[in-house]
Amino acid sequence: MSGAVAPHLAHRAKRMRQMVTPEGVALPLTVGARSARAGALILDYVILLTITIATAIFLSYVFDGITSEQDGEEISGAREFVIIVFSLFWFIAWNGYFMVMEMGPRGATLGKRAVGLRVASRDGGRLTPEAVIARNLLRDIELFLPLILILIAPSGETGLAGWGALLWFLTFMLFPFFNKDAMRAGDVVAGTWVVEAPKAKLDHAISTGGAAAKGTSSLTGAEYKFGEDELSIYGEYELQTLERVLRDDRPEALHAVAEVICRKIGWNPGAGDERAFLEAFYSQLRARLEGDMRFGKRKADKYA
Repeated sequence: MSGAVAPHLAHRAKRMRQMVTPEGVALPLTVGARSARAGALILDYVILLTITIATAIFLSYVFDGITSEQDGEEISGAREFVIIVFSLFWFIAWNGYFMVMEMGPRGATLGKRAVGLRVASRDGGRLTPEAVIARNLLRDIELFLPLILILIAPSGETGLAGWGALLWFLTFMLFPFFNKDAMRAGDVVAGTWVVEAPKAKLDHAISTGGAAAKGTSSLTGAEYKFGEDELSIYGEYELQTLERVLRDDRPEALHAVAEVICRKIGWNPGAGDERAFLEAFYSQLRARLEGDMRFGKRKADKYA
C-alpha cells in the first residue's frame, strides 16, 4: 500500500500551525486558505452591495414622497438631504461592517462565517478593537486603489507615474501570495491572521473514564465537582481545545492545561491526577454548554 498523502490533505497539513496562548498552552490551528478568504471577501461585498442598493431604492421612494407636492427650491433642498443621508450610510456601511463584525465574539464577518473562517490574534490573546481597526484601515490600499489604477494606468493618461503607482499598490494587493500564512498587509500591521474557525456545533463527546462519568478519580479517589462560576469561565472553543488535548493524551500537554484551568478556578488538586481532573472538567463543562444550547444560549469562547 502506498504511503502517499492525498493532495488536499497535504495542502491542509502545510497550513497547520501552533499558537501559544498567554497561559503558555500550545493550541493547534489551521491557517485559512487563500481561496476561502477570497470567497469570503466576495460574499461580504455582495452582502454590502445588496444592502446599499436596497437602501438607495428606499431613499428614492422617500425622496419621491416628500417632493410630490413641493416647489423647485424645496425639491432641491430635499434632494441634498437625501444625498447626504445616503453618503453617510454608504461610508458607515462599507467601512464599519468589517470592523463591527470582526469585533464581535466570533471574530468574523458573515462571509467568513459562511466559509468557516475567523480572525485571530497571532500572540494567542484576545482580538482587540485596535487590531481590528488597524487591519481594516489598510483595505483601501490593498484592494480599491490597485483596482482603480488597473483601470486607469493602461489608458496612458497617467504616464510612467501611473504604472509606477500600479506596481507599488499591486505589492499590497498580492501580499497574501508572498508569505506562507496568506497574511494581508493589514494582518502584518495588526498582528492578526485568518484561521479556520472551530465548528459551532459540538462534536460527539469523547469516551472518558470514571472521573468524567462519576466525578471521582479512580487513581486518587479525589472528587471533582465544579460549580456554575467555575464552569462559566470557558466556552465552546475552549471545550474543543480541551477535547483535542484529551484525545492526544500527551502528559506534558495534560499537565500544562490542568495547571492553567486550576489557576483560573482556584483549585489545587495536586500532581499526578491531571487526566482525571480534565476528564471531569470536560464532562461537566460540556453538559453545561449543551444545557444552555437547549435554551438558545451560546458561549462561543471565554471572551463571550
